[in-house]
This record gives sequence, structure tokens and C-alpha cells, in this order.
Amino acid sequence: MQKRFTLAASDQPPGDAEKGVLGRRRSGDVYETLRNAILSGEMRPNEPLIEADIAAALAVSRTPVREALQRLAVEQLIVPRRRGWAVREITAVEASENSEVRAALEGYAARLAAERATDDEIAAVAAVHARRIASDPADDRTRVETNREFHGIIVNAARNEKLRDAILRSGRFYFNGSVARMTSPAEFRLSNEDHETILQALLARDGDRAEQAMRKHIMRTFHIFRELSYPAHGAPSLAPLHGSEG
Repeated sequence: MQKRFTLAASDQPPGDAEKGVLGRRRSGDVYETLRNAILSGEMRPNEPLIEADIAAALAVSRTPVREALQRLAVEQLIVPRRRGWAVREITAVEASENSEVRAALEGYAARLAAERATDDEIAAVAAVHARRIASDPADDRTRVETNREFHGIIVNAARNEKLRDAILRSGRFYFNGSVARMTSPAEFRLSNEDHETILQALLARDGDRAEQAMRKHIMRTFHIFRELSYPAHGAPSLAPLHGSEG
């Protein structure tokens, strides 16, 4: 495995990876690193995940890698193979079902955020939205990052950890760099218009409008995503994606 990603910063030496709190922290770092690589599209469907190779690439022992892979398997982001693991594929039907679940859950999160978010949190949503609008539509990384931040702030502002966890679990199709490169500038503008509608509902503290706008946004985005990712003939399976333009 080529060293394509870097382990999150940690102040303990690799030799302490199995010891107490430090070991759990190192395991969590490996988990987040691998999860982000999968959800960002950096690692593609069916790409192998070999425990020894990952440990060498991240300069850690195999124990935190093994623990991280087990967590990813529980999340159904990876599947077992004859030798190690591989990034799991997502079918068109599964992506469709997940989008419906996510629209319902995140729509409700937007409703709660309109009621519960602090002024600072809504200001943070507005700031991310402004940065996204000002960005170059060809800048895939910024598009993905600002989208993730926009939705993440709203979900966190709902003040419901179980709802947040359910939304994360439903996130088996999402927008990443590979999908960003397939979307048009017109679709990017439509996504920004949706975000503007959601933001205005939050500013007005209008839970009904926020929920409706979020549901519409996610489902509209999924229809575009489906057309791009699952053509009528020879539709490919996709890696689990994260940070959708929905």
C-alpha cells in the first residue's frame, strides 16, 4: 500500500499504541484516517486493505489497525476478503434506500437545528455557505469540505446524539471528490441555492421550512447523483461516500 494518507497527529510514540488511553487514542486515529480515506473516495470500491501494509504506511503497530478495521466492518464500510479486507461496494438500490432514510433523518435534524441552534452556530453555517459560494466550482476539495461542514454544523446543532449517529450510519451514499468532478457548474449552483434556502429557514427559526428544504435538497441531489453514478447499462457499484451536495 502506498502511503497516500497521514495518521492524525498524536503525541505518543508508536510503541505505546497498545497501552491504555494512549492505545485507544492511536486506534481512534487509525480508524478516522481510514474512514476518511474511504468516505472521501480516496480509496475506491474493492480496494484491498491489508493490515500489515496499513500499519507500515501509518507507522503504527498492527493492533490499532486491526481494531480500526473491525470498527469499519461494523459500519459496513469494508468487507472481508481472502487476504484481509476490501472497501465495500454500494449498489444502486442500497444508495436509493439510504438517501430516503437520510432525507427523513436530516430533514428532522434541520427542524431541530432551527429551534435549538445558537446564534453562533447559525452564523457558522452562514460563513461556510459564503465560503462555498465564493469558491471556484472546479475546486473539488473545497466543494466537498464546505458541503461537509454545512451539513455537519446543522446536524450537530440539532442537539441529539442518537439522531446524529443514525444520520452517519445512513450515509452510505454521499458526495466526494470523484463525484464532484462529474457534476456540472449548473448543478453546483442549484446545490448552493438549496443551501441558501436552508440557511434562510434557520435564520428565521422556521422548523417546518428547514425540514422541507433539507428533504428536498437531499432527494434532488440524489437523483443527480444516481444519473451520474448508475447509468442505465453497466451501472457501477460505488464506495461509501461522504459529504454529499445533498
